[in-house]
Amino acid sequence: MIDLRSDTVTRPSEAMRQVMFDAPLGDDVWGDDPSVARLEAYTAERTGKAAALFFPSGTQSNLVALLSHCQRGDEYIVGQQAHTYRMEGGGAAVLGGIQPQPIENEADGTLPLKKIEAAVKPIDPHFARTRLLTLENTFHGQVLDAGYVEAATSLARRFGLATHLDGARIGNAAAATGASLKSLCSPFDTISICCSKGLGAPAGSVLVGAADFIETARRWRKVVGGGMRQVGMLAAACEYALAHQLAPLVEDHAKAERLAAGLAEIDGITVTAQATNMVFVEFTRAALDPADLHAWLKARDILVGALYAPRFVTHRDVSMADIDRVVDVVGEYFRRG
Repeated sequence: MIDLRSDTVTRPSEAMRQVMFDAPLGDDVWGDDPSVARLEAYTAERTGKAAALFFPSGTQSNLVALLSHCQRGDEYIVGQQAHTYRMEGGGAAVLGGIQPQPIENEADGTLPLKKIEAAVKPIDPHFARTRLLTLENTFHGQVLDAGYVEAATSLARRFGLATHLDGARIGNAAAATGASLKSLCSPFDTISICCSKGLGAPAGSVLVGAADFIETARRWRKVVGGGMRQVGMLAAACEYALAHQLAPLVEDHAKAERLAAGLAEIDGITVTAQATNMVFVEFTRAALDPADLHAWLKARDILVGALYAPRFVTHRDVSMADIDRVVDVVGEYFRRG
């Protein structure tokens, strides 16, 4: 099966499985799982932050960051298309009483600085208290411009706001630009890093930030059910992913470039965007039923995403030969007449 639904389907390599098998274990709720402690120390050092906390998922890591930054009746500024707003079940509002203040993303994933400034509420009992600015990198595969990030986070600080980055695919941003994780994380107070996407760990995300913030987050992690026991096997996989599988992400980007070039040659498809490991398309045949295309591909052992706009995501478990096959099969579909 050629699975292009998401890079979340990436499976652990044999070397990662061995590291998991050999991982020393303890009870992380008591704070004595050595593999978790090692991952947290390693991630904090790589990102230039004082402390880190291991989570089972990126959704929970982002949620706990919001709960730790904001109180009930506070609000956070967020992109209309951001994962933390659109794709995480409204957790901040449902569980934290935190109001999102969405702003429409520009095509490159940025939030216009003037709109951020306009969204900050006055200190007045009539308004939710604006506490936090959240950004996402990468956004639909696109790397946020470093100059923009500096301007946006400086603006937030001017208004006394904290800053959080959903860095689910920050590894792709690092691989694409050659920038270090530390430099990409430096402008933000907190960052959530996911290890179970292109990095290939079976599960796990890490939240990094100041030491006192992480202690607050540790309590919230317990409240939302994220305290785990002998979880060192997953932590060892995440450490291996960050240590060994970050730079090779450029190979996934090359696969996406090849896929975009091939799909662009097919009459009936317009490639609307390609960045890092994601390809977005539009179907120009008015009568096309996307569900029919998905069924056609699935019958030929190819899976593509249906949750978003038509999207193909490359990862380590897809080869260049697989990419060529996808182009051939999609082309065959559109040539049927």
